[in-house]
Amino acid sequence: MRLGSGAFAACCVVIEVLGVAVFLRGFFPVSVRSASRVQPLTPAPEPAAGTTSNWTQLPPPLFRKVVIMLVDGLRGDFVFGSKGVQFMPYTTYLIEKGFTHSFIAEAKPPTVTLPRIKALMTGSIPGFIDAVMNFNSPVLLEDNLIGQAKAAGKRIIFYGDDTWIKLFPKHFVEYDGTTSFFVSDFREVDDNVTRHLDNVLKREDWDMLILHYLGLDHIGHITGPHSPMIGPKLKEMDYILKKIHISLLSKEREASLPHLLVLCGDHGMSETGGHGASSVEEVSTPLILISSAFQRKSGNFQPPKHVQQTDLAATLAVGLGLPIPKNSVGSLLFPVVERATMREQLRFLHLNSVQLSRLLQENVPMYEKDPGFQQFKVTEKLHGNWIKLYLEGNNSEVLLNLGRKVLKQYLNALKTMSMSLSKQVAQYDMYSMMIGTVIVLEVLILLLLSTPKTLCQKAEFEIPLWSSLFSLLFYLTVLVLSAVHVIVCTSAERSCYFCGVSWLMAIGVMMLISALLCVILSVLTNTFENVKLPAKNSAASGSSWSGLDLIILFGTLGHVLSLGASSFIEEEHQTWYFLVNTLCLALGHEICRNHFLGKDFDHNLAVEGDFQKDTKKVLQYRNDSVDVPEYDKMHKISSLELPEGYEKWLGLASPWLILICCRLLRSLNQTGVQWAHRPDFGHWLTSSDHKAELSVLAFLSLVMIFILVQRRCCPVSKVAMALGLLGVYCYRAAFGNVFLPWQRDNKDISKGIIEARFVYVFVLGILFTGTKDLLKSQVISADVNIKSRGLWEIYSGLVLLAALLLRPHNLPVLVFSLLIQAVMTKFIWKPLKHDAAQITIMHYWFGQAFFYFQGNSNNIATVDISAGFVGLDHYIEVPAMFLTAFATYVGPILWAIHLLSFLSSENNSRSSAMSHACFCYAVICSIPVSAYIILVTSLRYHLFIWSVFSPKLLYEGMHLLLTATICVFFTAMDQTNLIKP
Repeated sequence: MRLGSGAFAACCVVIEVLGVAVFLRGFFPVSVRSASRVQPLTPAPEPAAGTTSNWTQLPPPLFRKVVIMLVDGLRGDFVFGSKGVQFMPYTTYLIEKGFTHSFIAEAKPPTVTLPRIKALMTGSIPGFIDAVMNFNSPVLLEDNLIGQAKAAGKRIIFYGDDTWIKLFPKHFVEYDGTTSFFVSDFREVDDNVTRHLDNVLKREDWDMLILHYLGLDHIGHITGPHSPMIGPKLKEMDYILKKIHISLLSKEREASLPHLLVLCGDHGMSETGGHGASSVEEVSTPLILISSAFQRKSGNFQPPKHVQQTDLAATLAVGLGLPIPKNSVGSLLFPVVERATMREQLRFLHLNSVQLSRLLQENVPMYEKDPGFQQFKVTEKLHGNWIKLYLEGNNSEVLLNLGRKVLKQYLNALKTMSMSLSKQVAQYDMYSMMIGTVIVLEVLILLLLSTPKTLCQKAEFEIPLWSSLFSLLFYLTVLVLSAVHVIVCTSAERSCYFCGVSWLMAIGVMMLISALLCVILSVLTNTFENVKLPAKNSAASGSSWSGLDLIILFGTLGHVLSLGASSFIEEEHQTWYFLVNTLCLALGHEICRNHFLGKDFDHNLAVEGDFQKDTKKVLQYRNDSVDVPEYDKMHKISSLELPEGYEKWLGLASPWLILICCRLLRSLNQTGVQWAHRPDFGHWLTSSDHKAELSVLAFLSLVMIFILVQRRCCPVSKVAMALGLLGVYCYRAAFGNVFLPWQRDNKDISKGIIEARFVYVFVLGILFTGTKDLLKSQVISADVNIKSRGLWEIYSGLVLLAALLLRPHNLPVLVFSLLIQAVMTKFIWKPLKHDAAQITIMHYWFGQAFFYFQGNSNNIATVDISAGFVGLDHYIEVPAMFLTAFATYVGPILWAIHLLSFLSSENNSRSSAMSHACFCYAVICSIPVSAYIILVTSLRYHLFIWSVFSPKLLYEGMHLLLTATICVFFTAMDQTNLIKP
């Protein structure tokens, strides 16, 4: 079967997406717990040496009512730092006077809401894939504190983030959920929680009250942690805490047990306002336990101790008299029970130790040699001796000293076992990972083997598909793989995702792997059989490597090799900045040589003319593997006419202009890890003191966008573009980011919803105009100009959408992107007549650079989820995810669409250019993805696997999906990509 290069590449990338999806499913396993396993185990009896203890049940609760006040995005320094002193005076007073036990709770990455709620309520460390599941929370089947409380007959009331309602359906006697993803809402999302407080605090028909406030997190997403809106929101939270605390104190006179108020955060907030990664600001959250039962501490104030966020589940379980969730890896916060009797303290610690030791036995093969387990066994025997002395009525100093020793050893054993279990959390599904890796590597090998023929003049590749499917090797491979599948799935101690799929799907994947293997072997055989080139052909082909080609080759390989180091992944933007700058210097050298040294080569034309004719004859004889126009490129310097006048000097200045633009963009947004905390021009613009400067910059940027885009649009699209850009400015003014000349007050017009929808109308109108032209060129007329104009209309509509979604200080990024594209089109690509492969890789490199120019990084915290809610008055999953993805990858998307538009306008001379571009785009993206999958597999036990390598893996998977979409679009636009007999 013969396919065009573009169609072949698109098919390969789609298959590769399947392989990466299987790999990700194995690398990020989703914990699935059956309902039968949720039932709590029988409490362990109190240890006794030679006697029988009469304490075999759970200890009674320490608190009557528990109120959990969770403030989303509450950083540790918001409470314990200067902001806490200034904006949370009542909380600071309670901490300083000793009415609390205060801690800094460390949240494990990913620091997003869903996995953090799981950690707080189950005590376990959720998988990294929960960062993706955060947008669509499934029911939590794992043993958890809420389920234990409901089973014990406790009445639970919840108000706040509806993620809790999705995780714990039918667990609350009363609830009112608010949408957590509508980040434009700062006020109503918290008012909907607070409005229930006065009524609930007066009632006695509840045992647990959970409040989840979202406003602070939303402010961080939109304006950052240093916004002037942070202070008033902290004051509001402090007032609410004061109201709850005073109400609980007033009711304690009538209650037999004290009440407990917990103030905590699910995660922190980075310096840019996002979260999801592992910076100190994101993982450090306050955990403040407030109760009259705590001993008042006198003296100087001590800094809060650092604990794990997972410790709260065990502590609350003990405080409520409930079993500790059996999958909890946390340890009891001992200060909470330090006022209990010695026997009660030891009982609490023993229950926690038994729970952790059971979990250790289930997850660690050599658990007997674990230091924490060994220490627990020794301590349990000492505990039994203490119980024996206690039951005998011994009240001497020996009993007290032995109790203190047992207490200390229990705490050490708990800490050691908790650390061991935290390291064992990452249980990889190696079988699924290997299947995904095999598919990805087979696709990459096939792409590389097909490169000579897919980049030839015909841009076609003969796939030996049918011969492979009917070969004996194919059926033998399917049988062997099926046997391996049966063996693995019947002998695996842990459940594998791929073992749980239907047999039909499993056999389909086995057939796919076998078919790819047979096709690769067939292509290799044909390649070796046809390698009989004369020596002079080898010399000719070897001389075709230009300096630009070598820079592209070594730059690509260097980037792939850099992915093996965590520091290079954290600072990957530096790699792309370096590659883009090097590319500009190489282009400057090429332009200079073309302009000033071109005449020196003219005398060689007569000598080389005959040689070129002879060589063309040889190459035409083998036109299935070499592209004749590619050879012409070797002599393009001699045949080009030198530009005259100002165009010559503008051409010489164009690489330096691009370098200046890139340098200015680097100063706009600090990204990465090492220098992310340093102030940049973007922070200066977004501060409230420079709103006027931001307004002027945003207005000028929108004007420049119109000037750069409208030149190839039809009149109707020009008007739509102008009105759309005006709507973008009005939207930002309505949202309070910029000023409007006629707006005298600071009141919002409509929160930007009407203005954003006004822009969406024009975006859809421009996209419809472009789509109409494309359909006309594909169906009615084969006019290349109509097709080129339609693609530019599509490009213009996406530019308008990008202008709406990007934050106002990032509008210059869009302007410089358009400017660089215009400069390179006019003064570099057209005069130098680069081939499609070189132009494609240049677009890819600049697209990657602009991904980082807009402030992105390989941390999930830099994803601007506020873009997903532009123009929406409530959360709608599909549009929100689409808009967020587009805003994140706006750089690569716009550069890819510009590549398609440019090649379409230049397609008169080479009909295979679009196919070559599609193929090169697929290869240049497949190489780093394949290499990175191998790297993360080999480094899966690396210290930074979850904080550095895993987020990058998600980005690579999303980038591959984006590449597949682009390749399919390329193929749809290329009429030469048809299946040929």
